[in-house]
Formats: sequence, structure tokens, C-alpha cells
Amino acid sequence: MKNAPHTVRIWDLPTRLFHWVLAASVVGLVVTAKLGGNAMEWHFRLGHLVLALLVFRIVWGLIGGRWSRFAAFVYSPGRLLRYLRGTPHAEDGVGHSPLGALSVFALLAALVAQVATGLLSDDEIAFAGPLTRFVSNAVVGQATGYHKEIGQYLVLGLLGLHIAAILFYVVVRRQRLVRPMLSGDKHLEAPAAPSRDDAAMRVVALVVLLLSLALAWWVSSLAAVAASF
Repeated sequence: MKNAPHTVRIWDLPTRLFHWVLAASVVGLVVTAKLGGNAMEWHFRLGHLVLALLVFRIVWGLIGGRWSRFAAFVYSPGRLLRYLRGTPHAEDGVGHSPLGALSVFALLAALVAQVATGLLSDDEIAFAGPLTRFVSNAVVGQATGYHKEIGQYLVLGLLGLHIAAILFYVVVRRQRLVRPMLSGDKHLEAPAAPSRDDAAMRVVALVVLLLSLALAWWVSSLAAVAASF
């Protein structure tokens, strides 16, 4: 006889907010890039917002709630292989599974590359990234090409795989993945250590976010500094 489900706080509020704000921002980036013209102003603003969000997530991956920390979902090849063979570890279904962890790291890496190349891009018409003056024209050209072609489709492809995986687990395996990212709680068959999600942690997250936003604002201001020379 199975034990009654245990309700455990897995995703802290800062992680949940990051997830949904990042998702909305990436959609906005795709839309504004396709529209072009004056919408590119918003494309740049959203790009700087995503920069701040990524900086926040990297820091939060070190100091955030237990299951939001990178240490909680960095798996060995052997554990990934066991998961794929259908013999998972008891904790593989608590936070990010070994396969889900690969998706998270791939998306974060692709977004970091996309934002970085965006900061170095120049459309040679009206818009240039704030870091273009610090590198050679050859680097700007390579960054622009990657940002407009490879990077864009890599991010879209990974997002498509991410959504497809969620649908597979929800529809086929009957696992609730979306609700925990809204409420923060998961119903587990066995008890698990919860993520800390109290007022103090949320204050720390707010400080980290404000510092991340300040860094992104400073990076964006470099364009204005360059224009004044």
C-alpha cells in the first residue's frame, strides 16, 4: 500500500517568477525580432531584461532553494543512463530529472550565447549592441551572423523540445509538471527535503535581482557612452 502523498515545497518563489518572466521575455524577443522596425527598441530592452534574468539565475543556482541549486541537478553520466533505462534514483522525480536537467542547462547556455552575441551585434542600419565598440568588425560580423541565424534557431529548437517533453510527461506519463511551477509544491510518494522559501530568502533574491538589473542597465548604458564620443 502506497503512502499518502507528501506535499513538499520544491520550487521557491524566486525560481518560479524567473521561469515565467523568462518565458514571456523570450516570446517577446522572438515577436519583436520578427516585426523589426521600431519594435527593435523593445527587442533591445527585453534582451537586457533577459541578461539580468540570466545573471540572477546563475547566482540563484548557487544560493537559492535546495532544488533550484545547480548542485541538485548536476547528474553523472551513469545516473542519466540509469534514468533512461527506466531504473531511476529515488530523487530523480523530485526536482529536475536527469533528462530535464540537460534541457535546463542547454537552454541556459543557448540563451547566454544569444544575449552575448546580441550585445555584440550590429544591423548596420539603426541598431547596434552596446559592446560592439570593444571588439573588431570581424567579431561583430560573426556575432551578428550567429545571433540572427544559428542562435535564433537553436533557442527556438530547444524551446520546442522543452515544450514537447513537458507535454509527453503530462499526457503520457501523467506527471504534473506545470502546477508545481505555479504553486511551488509537489505531491510526492516519499518525503523529501524541501526548498527554503521564507521571507528572508525572498529578500536575498530581491537583492540579487536588483543587482542583476543594475548590471544589465550598466551594460545597456555603454551604448549611450559610445554615442557621446
